Amino acid sequence: MLGKKDFKPVMLADRAFFERHYALYPQTHSDNTFTSMVCWNHFMHYQYAYVKGNVILSCTAAGVTRLHPPIGPHDPTLMREVVRLAMEIGDDNKPLTLIDPETAQWMKKTNPDLMLVPDLNHFEYVYRALDLAELPGKKYLKIRSQVNKFRKNYRHTVEPITPENREEITEFLIKWCESKKCEENFTLAHEIEAVSYAIEHLTELHLRGLLIRVGSQVCAISLFECLNTDMAVIHFEKGLPEYQGIYKAINSETAALLVNEVEYINRESDLGISGLRKAKLRYHPHHMVEVYSLNRRTCFPVIK
Repeated sequence: MLGKKDFKPVMLADRAFFERHYALYPQTHSDNTFTSMVCWNHFMHYQYAYVKGNVILSCTAAGVTRLHPPIGPHDPTLMREVVRLAMEIGDDNKPLTLIDPETAQWMKKTNPDLMLVPDLNHFEYVYRALDLAELPGKKYLKIRSQVNKFRKNYRHTVEPITPENREEITEFLIKWCESKKCEENFTLAHEIEAVSYAIEHLTELHLRGLLIRVGSQVCAISLFECLNTDMAVIHFEKGLPEYQGIYKAINSETAALLVNEVEYINRESDLGISGLRKAKLRYHPHHMVEVYSLNRRTCFPVIK
């Protein structure tokens, strides 16, 4: 019987294991990526179990535990065990989360009593890389104008993030935190710790990144990786607010680099933050990565 004893912490040393498994079962949602897990481990406390060729993820944040559905070949008995365990140890109304549409359809087919609800705050925005790189047509006119204005107003250079400029990026993150008053914002305080971990372990995580300098000062960064064969994911993107249009500029430069490698760029979710949602919608997503959650009020399932 599946239990908490079967789970162990996700650690940096597990990267090769997850790479092998995700090569067999490619992911589309950034929360399942190894990079997201280890960078946010200080807050989300990720664990995993490997059972019957499936990876089962668990995360505990602020005392609330949630499980993810098994990643691997469909096994009705294992799914029943995961749902049972999620019901036992999950501390809120969504004990099982990040259920992709195909898995949700299978779960509902095997047990119609399950109540699976769309988790809109964790839908991820996916764009055509070519659209973000070229900003074509009238719908991108305002963004294109802001990018051009940035390029006109600021003498800048773009370069890859490497271990050699790591110290400068650390200094940049300190300035960014001061501008955002991270010490007064619970979410930003944890995010900056996640970004710092990513920078420190750039090579081990196989992450790539770009930075923009205005003069000699680093004023924006982006960190990204390939999520699958046709999609990249932008894990982090930061810019100093005193440079007007800086976020539009780093977005455009990152897309220009990736456009020859992938068809799509995943820019993650908006977490239900209205301002972030509006900003992401302005870029006209091609589609969303939809996910569902199991509602605790569902009838206890007997998955056949």
